Amino acid sequence: MAFKSYQNQAEVLVKNYLFADPFIPYTSILGGLFACKVVYDLTQLISTFYIKTYSSLTKIQRIEWNNRGTSTVHAIFITAMSLYFVFWSDLFSDKQQSGLITFRSSPLSAFGLGVSVGYFFADLGMIFWLYPSLGGMEYVIHHSLSGISVAYSMFSGEGQLYTYMVLISEVTTPEINMRWYLDTAGMKRSNAYLINGVLIFFLWLIARILLFVYLFNHVYRHYDQVMQLHIMGYFLVFVVPTALAILNLMWFGKILKGLKKTLAKKQ
Repeated sequence: MAFKSYQNQAEVLVKNYLFADPFIPYTSILGGLFACKVVYDLTQLISTFYIKTYSSLTKIQRIEWNNRGTSTVHAIFITAMSLYFVFWSDLFSDKQQSGLITFRSSPLSAFGLGVSVGYFFADLGMIFWLYPSLGGMEYVIHHSLSGISVAYSMFSGEGQLYTYMVLISEVTTPEINMRWYLDTAGMKRSNAYLINGVLIFFLWLIARILLFVYLFNHVYRHYDQVMQLHIMGYFLVFVVPTALAILNLMWFGKILKGLKKTLAKKQ
């Protein structure tokens, strides 16, 4: 009976506070931060026992190895959430008559964005802590723009559709991390490295180039609704995607150059 009583109290706490609509943003951010720590530790534990080359890495390499495990899990999570809301959910469908598309949100959409905010803050902290070992200024700009934009969209409920469109680009993160893992493990000349490079090229082209064309076209077709956003909403819809698109084009040039170099070596 005592156990049942504690169980009921816990259920009330979770329902009325942790997952009540006003608290979801804060709960999800804390959940994202906590998940980052758990995945980081699990990556370290699993790699220690099952990856032979892990023990021979330097301290900085092991930290980056673990950190990339965290970013991979986040990328899988947020890509799945983004694809669902952009292409399958009715929340942002033009067929819905429940208000302007630029102001629609739900507890689940806010929760997904909150988890992502927690990740961006955690990863940005790691980048600053070990700067520039985990990434240069372009990574600081990318994570700062992403974290601020996602946080604003989550708390305000504005432009969540476009936020999720941009977050689909995280689908390229696991492949980028795999490239680093293979390189660090001394498998740069393997077929796996070449196949992964080709996969990065096509996914980057689709998710970070063509998808942004789709996003800007969607903004154009719904410009009358976009114009009703607040000033930060304009920043979220116009400035951030444009800046990220420029960065994506710069990185795409490097990816193309690297792929050509790898193919030349194979030949």
